[in-house]
Amino acid sequence: MYRTLITCTTLALAAGAAAPVLAQSADQYPGKPIRLVIPFPPGGGTDILSRVIANKLTEATKWTIVPENKAGAGGTIGITEAAKAPATGYEMVMGQKDNLILGPYLYKNLPWNPTKDLTPVAHIAYTPVIIATSVNSPYKSIADVVAAAKASPSKITYGSPGNGTSIHIAGHMFEKAAGVQLTHVPYKGSNPALMDAIAGNVDLLVSSIPSAIAQIKAGKLRPLAVTSAKRSTSLPDVPTMQEQGMKGFDVSTWYGLFMPAGTPADITAKMNAEVNKLLAKPETQEAILAQGAEPKAMSITEFDKMYRADFANSKAVVEASGATIQ
Repeated sequence: MYRTLITCTTLALAAGAAAPVLAQSADQYPGKPIRLVIPFPPGGGTDILSRVIANKLTEATKWTIVPENKAGAGGTIGITEAAKAPATGYEMVMGQKDNLILGPYLYKNLPWNPTKDLTPVAHIAYTPVIIATSVNSPYKSIADVVAAAKASPSKITYGSPGNGTSIHIAGHMFEKAAGVQLTHVPYKGSNPALMDAIAGNVDLLVSSIPSAIAQIKAGKLRPLAVTSAKRSTSLPDVPTMQEQGMKGFDVSTWYGLFMPAGTPADITAKMNAEVNKLLAKPETQEAILAQGAEPKAMSITEFDKMYRADFANSKAVVEASGATIQ
């Protein structure tokens, strides 16, 4: 009888221990707030789009999404925290080219592997890079910048959100395509670079459109070019680099939600379905377009395939750009 009592007690305890696991099934998920790590400072493109998605997802599902900025080291600090978090579906991160694709080639000894320690959940949007200058600047076109840079090598400066970002890479690619030498001025995030460009403390701003579009529309920055093959939907009057003589120039970045590897597939599938429903709504599309990004939904399989191909192809791009972490 004593042995039977122990057995029954053990089974009861085991059943009780299993209850939290059952509570995290997709049917009951989420049962508590979900933290969204934003691996860049407030005010930049990643921060803006993350908060658009967090707010719209909360409105549509009544889930509680809690955005939290964890900036530093080109976005890799926030990614590190997310990659090491419990794989329960309650930790996710807004990743993009800077931190997930370029970071591993630029930062030595990162404590995570981009294709092993994180799982793609939902693609959000993509955006070209924009090259702009102060409205008081003498430069009216890319041709003006190229002519001045050839006359005075290394004299023209451009600000970026930091070393090793996709913006930094775009600046290097501009130099190589135009055959000029510029001086890169890295900042700790998009906002300080933006403010110095407006003030004329740097000659050019190389930025994501979401970071710069408000100041462009306010008339404080003069856009010179977008780096994509096609013009931006949000800034249709701004010519591409290709239109200004840079044949084949096509640089863009993307944004997407990731969770730690090992997160249950039914939970990532549920998040993907809810985000894709959100991206299909005109009001969400308008909110993303208003920030200068182009919304694009993908299945998890499509996103994973794109992500892995982008990572594999970027090593040569980083090496060719000459980008380094100082």
